[in-house]
Amino acid sequence: MTPRAHLSGPRRVFLHIGLPKTGTTYLQGILWENRRRLAADGVFLPGFGHREHLWAALDLAERPRLARRHRAAPGAWKRLVEECRGQSADGLITHEFLCAASREQAARAVADFADSEVHLVITARDAAGMVTAGWQEAVKNGTTVSLDEVIAGKPAGGPEFSMRAWDLADVLDRWGEHVPAERVHVLPMPGPDSPRDLHWHHFAGVIGVDPASYDAPAAGANTSLGIVQVELLRRVNQHLPPYSALDRGTWLRGYLAEGRLATQARQRGGLPERYREEFLARDDAVLALVEERGYDVVGDLELLRGGVPDPAERVPSSVTADELVDSAAQLVADILADVRASTSQVPTRRDAT
Repeated sequence: MTPRAHLSGPRRVFLHIGLPKTGTTYLQGILWENRRRLAADGVFLPGFGHREHLWAALDLAERPRLARRHRAAPGAWKRLVEECRGQSADGLITHEFLCAASREQAARAVADFADSEVHLVITARDAAGMVTAGWQEAVKNGTTVSLDEVIAGKPAGGPEFSMRAWDLADVLDRWGEHVPAERVHVLPMPGPDSPRDLHWHHFAGVIGVDPASYDAPAAGANTSLGIVQVELLRRVNQHLPPYSALDRGTWLRGYLAEGRLATQARQRGGLPERYREEFLARDDAVLALVEERGYDVVGDLELLRGGVPDPAERVPSSVTADELVDSAAQLVADILADVRASTSQVPTRRDAT
């Protein structure tokens, strides 16, 4: 496929707006690793990399103190828009935090591409899986808010770590009114028995490239924690000083959570039974909305309806003090080993005596 000879900006612009924890890291990894191939196939990824798309999502959402992340972060949305406008290839902007934009911000994003055919790409999962995974990600990014508090409506950080970003029906309602229904593409995450690259095949089909011609890993690399480790980390967060976004990503999420706690034996966390009916009703509302409005569904829509609870899943209140102490002891031992290994001159046993 070759780029179209087209001089008035892109004919199509794809806004992949999330949701979080729906295979976005996996998909974005493929896209950025194959950026040149995408360009040859007529799809342009603006910006220098994933981080600029993150900045753009926060910039569109008018987040305060954005310059604290990086002096180039303010204005990132406008830069990506202008880069896309300067291309004849289809444009693609992808970050899961875009789903937290308000109705007015979503309207502005679409209006910024008024001369193009705007498509929304929404990767999705059932409501119970979404909120439990989203809450865990918030804990990995420093929140001290409990799962019960999140479900009650308390943000676990900025808007991107709240029910505003995790409620698929609300996201579809805020964003979907600004483009025709046939340009709203809902991609349910494939089931566990599906081919590992099926999610990529669905996404590639929407943006119009041949998925088989791209290097795609079998699975994503976004590591999950067990419920004991999540609860331990949430309590550790209560004792931490304010960290910059860079420090949170490097030390809290990268080193402590995914580098150390993720290596411990773990049990999956789940939704407390008292919320089950509420979240099944959320799923039913999503299915009704998608069918009523005629959105384009790529995959199995029924996967957006939560199934029978997995008996292997545990809720946060089931975590015991002994389990927390044992996990913390393992963590301290691992950190001590890391500190020792990173010390340039480690005293031998003879030196110590």
